[in-house]
Amino acid sequence: MEILTGDSITTCLSPLVHDLICNLGFELTEICDINSIVTQNGEVRWKAITDRVSYAELGHSLDYRQSVQRLGPVCEAIHLHISSLSRAQFETQYSPWYQWTTSPELFLEIYDALESSQSAAISLSVMKLASCLERALGDVFLLIGNECPFLLRDLLASAELAHVFGHAVMDVLKVFIGSPCGLNLRNVLWHGFASPQDIPPKYCSALLLLTAGLGQLLKSYLHHTKVQLAHRPFVTLTNLEDVIVFPGVTDKVLSALETVMTKSSFLLKIMLPYWELAVSKFKSHRFADCTMLLLSQLEAGLRRVFATVNKCPDRLLTAESTILYTTFDEILAKHMSDGSINQLPCFLGEPAMDFLWDFLNYQEGPRIRDRLSHGEINIREFPKAAASQLLTFCLVLLLRFTEEDTLSELKEEAAIQLLVSLAERYRSRCHPAFQLQKQVLSCEKSLRMWPVLPLPEECCQEAGRSEGNSEACACNSLISKILCELCHYLPASACAINGLDGLPSEKWSQLLNELCNTRIPTLFCPKIVLEVLVVLRGISSQCQRVSDQVIASLQLRHRQWVEHTLRSRQRQNYVRMLSSVGLLCPVLSLILLLLALELVSVHAVHGKDAQERQQYLRFLKLILQYTENLVAYTSRQKNKWNEAVSLTRAVLLRIWTFSEKKQMLIHLTKNTNKVDTG
Repeated sequence: MEILTGDSITTCLSPLVHDLICNLGFELTEICDINSIVTQNGEVRWKAITDRVSYAELGHSLDYRQSVQRLGPVCEAIHLHISSLSRAQFETQYSPWYQWTTSPELFLEIYDALESSQSAAISLSVMKLASCLERALGDVFLLIGNECPFLLRDLLASAELAHVFGHAVMDVLKVFIGSPCGLNLRNVLWHGFASPQDIPPKYCSALLLLTAGLGQLLKSYLHHTKVQLAHRPFVTLTNLEDVIVFPGVTDKVLSALETVMTKSSFLLKIMLPYWELAVSKFKSHRFADCTMLLLSQLEAGLRRVFATVNKCPDRLLTAESTILYTTFDEILAKHMSDGSINQLPCFLGEPAMDFLWDFLNYQEGPRIRDRLSHGEINIREFPKAAASQLLTFCLVLLLRFTEEDTLSELKEEAAIQLLVSLAERYRSRCHPAFQLQKQVLSCEKSLRMWPVLPLPEECCQEAGRSEGNSEACACNSLISKILCELCHYLPASACAINGLDGLPSEKWSQLLNELCNTRIPTLFCPKIVLEVLVVLRGISSQCQRVSDQVIASLQLRHRQWVEHTLRSRQRQNYVRMLSSVGLLCPVLSLILLLLALELVSVHAVHGKDAQERQQYLRFLKLILQYTENLVAYTSRQKNKWNEAVSLTRAVLLRIWTFSEKKQMLIHLTKNTNKVDTG
């Protein structure tokens, strides 16, 4: 697939942004005395830095361009100073002042990168420093504030940080990383706009010193206020195990990527050093570093595709401060900022879009870009599996953008074809629809434990006699009627169900597995579909809670029975529990079947008008209310087993009435014979 032609681009920074970052800070040739900026024992003289920040004549708004220009010589002096220190000298002089951050060891690595003079490594260092600094500043914010701002620019503009560090100091940080009007180093790197050659090393050195200076100011603040800084715990990547579809990265895969990235039109030649460094970082087990680089370059490459398929070549460059950049948010969206349809999703295809949304966007996905860029993850413990999946996906994507006759031998290798095949079959695993399928299967597995738990024979006989009461019989009759109705919408393999006893337990499990393996369209789900999924998942969660409680209670009571520690009243309650459990198990199984069927047809909710949608949601919320009440009644504190049966009969009547009126989603599907699970 070859749609990207030519590679004469020398920078992805727009002219004004390029001038701001690459030229403006070099215009003043004055030489700053480093002793006016930092003392011999490493204490930052903030006034020498803050005095360089310029403000507009009217008011107190920052003059970013003039500030960058005037700070240029200061940054140069700092860079020469850092470069003049040995590693041991740097560690002795500055390491104590990085202890306030969550990753003090990171700053020695940044020193090493500066010493190496490798542009890509220095750019990566700025990315890591910015995310680490953001996390640390958020911890400082929480000394005073309650809810830390999500965006760095809002954090830097907060009154809380100004109170701790001073307004002038925060203005310095805004010039470097806090505003699109300034250098904006964090965003131009994390969003993949800046090539390695676009970032002057002196700005990395300056941020290194400024972070130490912040540590010094913070120490003074903590001393005077007698408070202690607490670090928020790092987060773990959510549902990472769900999105692992590719086998582990082998030497063959790494070699293939090294070959493909020199031939693929997906990436610009100016960005190649980042890709090379990413592979190197993976080989050296620096998986967070590898992932950071891949994410920024994945965004850069997809922005290039976005600009091409939507015929807007100007969107490839950084926008000016008055216009939003083209980032993942718009690249992966259904519509462009002007309301027109974004052509990239159709061009990439649903499997690739599902993968990207799973990894980057869905709330229940790993959201690795957010987690890494905001410093929420311990980069030392970043999972290899996450880096492996992203690296393999990038390889497959790069292969799509090579000419057909290029790398033909590589493309025909079985290992590579397997990866391509897995990518083409990918389906969303972090969308609420998939998570509901997971919940249903998990609950079904839990329910299968009920019949195999040890029970005392004497109690079972007594419970069996009470199961024949009129209320239980009425419930069983309703279950059979509802199941008979649902049978018309089951896969052909389960068409002969006659009540829950009509299928062996393993067949019942197979039926739910078949339904829950049905592919549900998930990309750009309408709001009403998401609303339905929220309620369906709520029902499933409550069913799981009921099952967990029942299992725990049955195990406890059986142990007490064996140990002869049950009092008379507890024994009677145990009998009522056993009698009720015989009914609740098929009822919960029926509800799980209903959830699975409605999920398969969830997009049919569009076939209802506004009033019908509200009626349907009320019906689902009624079932949700039932399951919530069931959680309460089956809890060890209440043990209201007879009431649970009465509650069950009432909800079964409502389900039957609603089903009889053909108002469920399965009744609206065009294929009214059987569910297609192919």
